[in-house]
Amino acid sequence: MSKPIKMFTDGACRGNPGKGGWGVLLRFGETEKKLYGGEDFTTNNQMELMAVIMGLEALKKPCRVIVTTDSKYVLSGITEWMLNWKKRNWKTANKKPVLNEDLWRRLDALASQHDVSWEWVKGHSGHPENEIADQLANRGIDELTSSDI
Repeated sequence: MSKPIKMFTDGACRGNPGKGGWGVLLRFGETEKKLYGGEDFTTNNQMELMAVIMGLEALKKPCRVIVTTDSKYVLSGITEWMLNWKKRNWKTANKKPVLNEDLWRRLDALASQHDVSWEWVKGHSGHPENEIADQLANRGIDELTSSDI
């Protein structure tokens, strides 16, 4: 079995909702790729989801991926909640529509194309790759903000 691609993701928001950014560090052996972007009006959870979505979209073929996120929302959503959301036609246990359903559906479709393992890391705790993903997410906001001038 080939070694996995390691993906480190983070989202950020200034105001929630507000201007947001997402960042991804992809690593395969010694090779690294950094991705980031931003949106004018979004939430932190949406940016956390977008980071993983954009990271998976960057993969050119099905592969093993270890996704490391500091978002319990993303981790719990994909590993615990989604199965029941789908059984209930994208409704929560309280029969309310799932927030960010469009992003969850995108993530589900992308994750099903790969062999994905999910890991959680505490954010802003000095984890080197998570710090890089955070910097990339903030760069996404900064570049969005600088284009507003």
